[in-house]
Amino acid sequence: MKQHQIALGGIGLQLGYSQEGLRKPLLENLNFELVAGELTCLLGPNGVGKSTLIKAILGEISPWEGRLLLEQKPISSYSIQDRAKHIAVVLTDPIYPGNLTVGQLVALGRTPHTNWLGHLGEEDRTIVEKALSDTHIGYLRDARLGELSDGQRQKAMIARALAQDGSVIVLDEPTAHLDLVNRLEIMSLLREISRSQGKAILVVTHDLDIALETADRFWILNCGIPLLSGKPEDLVLSGQIQALFPSDRYQFNVARGRVEWSQAMPDFQIEGPAEQVYWVRKALVKAGIASLDQTLVITAPFGLRVGEESFETLEELIVALKQG
Repeated sequence: MKQHQIALGGIGLQLGYSQEGLRKPLLENLNFELVAGELTCLLGPNGVGKSTLIKAILGEISPWEGRLLLEQKPISSYSIQDRAKHIAVVLTDPIYPGNLTVGQLVALGRTPHTNWLGHLGEEDRTIVEKALSDTHIGYLRDARLGELSDGQRQKAMIARALAQDGSVIVLDEPTAHLDLVNRLEIMSLLREISRSQGKAILVVTHDLDIALETADRFWILNCGIPLLSGKPEDLVLSGQIQALFPSDRYQFNVARGRVEWSQAMPDFQIEGPAEQVYWVRKALVKAGIASLDQTLVITAPFGLRVGEESFETLEELIVALKQG
């Protein structure tokens, strides 16, 4: 069996912050491995320490206990410049001048590798061009950041991170301001990059649905539990995914692959294909329909019949039920 190449690892970490000289632990006994060639998603509610963990990975804070290893060496042993050669970061709301071109932004990724004048050599220019190509934005090379859509700007930020040419890329909610199509496209792009280039990519996200579709591995953080790490499907099938939703109000529906309100469903008598029955039942519950006096039959291609009455849409049915 092929060995995983661990780009970044944490062993027995204790992380937190200091207040009036006193330590306030936030994360304890933290163990994880970020694997080359995998897209890992870090999930958890706000306030459980995701940002603290990212700050430690980026070398901005030091663990109180345990070891944090980058390429099998303590991360504290790297200089700031050397660390930047290994780890690239894409923040949620980066600040760059709107008149900067995409090409200029991506070229900034070479800063840790160039001299103090920032002069790009032939190899640097080749890497910049490849980053533009790998993110499919070569056509935007001369466009200014202020002229781009949110999705295009995010791809440009990912291209800048690629130009750093490190083994690890950390992204903090890269899809936060994007529409559904762009969220899917960005996460699919990151998955493609991790596999084709062997990068260890860590994405902090709240977007569970798309993370389930694209991630190779989940890290789940929540109060009072150790960090859970595993294949998303393993965490779903074992029930550990429920650690994201400690409240009994919410339940992960394994069959549907989504989070739903945990509520008792009225025992409607509905006949029809299972996937259509699911959506009809959901609409009736949302509309506050508590019971049906007769069996509801779903007809093909889609229609509804209750007794002698027929309806073309759920809206028509619900109006009639409320009036009756």
